[in-house]
Amino acid sequence: MPVPAADGNADQVLTIAVLPGDGIGIEVMDAALAVLRQLQQQVPGLQLRLQHCSAGASEYQQSGTALPQETLQACRNADAVLLGAMGLPHVRQPDGREVTPQIDLREHFQLYQGIRPAYLHHDMDTPLRSVQAGEIDLIVVRESTEGLFHSRGQQVAPDADTVDDLLRVTRTGSHRLFHAAFRLARQRRRKLTLVDKANVLPSMVLFRRYFDEIAEQYPDVQTERMYVDAAALHMVRRPQSFDVIVTENMFGDILSDLAAALVGGMGMAPSADIGEHVAVFQPCHGTAPDIAGLGIANPIAMILSLGMMLEWLGTETTCSAAALLRTAVVTALRDPAVRTPDLGGNCTTAAITQAVLAGLQAG
Repeated sequence: MPVPAADGNADQVLTIAVLPGDGIGIEVMDAALAVLRQLQQQVPGLQLRLQHCSAGASEYQQSGTALPQETLQACRNADAVLLGAMGLPHVRQPDGREVTPQIDLREHFQLYQGIRPAYLHHDMDTPLRSVQAGEIDLIVVRESTEGLFHSRGQQVAPDADTVDDLLRVTRTGSHRLFHAAFRLARQRRRKLTLVDKANVLPSMVLFRRYFDEIAEQYPDVQTERMYVDAAALHMVRRPQSFDVIVTENMFGDILSDLAAALVGGMGMAPSADIGEHVAVFQPCHGTAPDIAGLGIANPIAMILSLGMMLEWLGTETTCSAAALLRTAVVTALRDPAVRTPDLGGNCTTAAITQAVLAGLQAG
């Protein structure tokens, strides 16, 4: 994981801003907080103060803003932010775009590192016949503040016949991203794959040039460069060959969803969005309004995001808690019956959460 914000003092009280959001975000957040309460009982010195904040489409409907100033301030002051899922398809801004406060958070706090792990816990969860549990273990590092998302806030006339979206690449944005990706690769298997479209787009030629500049500073990390279409092909044909992938905003958005599909789907995909001063941890999935309230949402991605947060906080105590959590999830998912409907099972959110809690208690 990237360098944490905490100073290593295991006894300090850390503040966590909790943003449940909308739809199943609220349900999976409840599951994660149940796991956190159990961890606080089991891990001496694990002291986290939770500050619950309102944000999302429901907040937008009530107040006209999806991210109130008090919520932004709470995120700024917190040691970390835990987020459920935000947005609802029918809640849109006047120009027709969906309310997406999670993206607003990334841009507001310059959360340039989008960390998207994909790990295969069980053979039954992948559509690939030739892959076994543990063989898919990769991380997509997505630049989250510029790229093709850069111009998303532009004002477009309702009767416009043409709209141009600009792909932005900067030296500052690229350098900080690549340094973070190389540091992460050093903590893993020391292999980093750049994904771009440098054979077509001038912006991607520049992106690759900046990658090459930074790569010279990390001679101990094996590098490869791959066009995005080829990367999608190889992620399906040989996902075992990837360790850390670093790429542009839109490409990262797409490839991280593809990676999630290879390990069971979005319900198995945790994530982190990390900047210099603020870090947000959330599942990759959306609010799934079609199943909200049914009690069948998969909480694993949210629980694993909690684990990523605990590891990133970086104290001896939080890292111990993160290790216990990861082991409990592995133990729970070892049982093929512990699966929600998105994975072909019939477990409820509560049942999956209970299986993880049982794994914690057994550990």
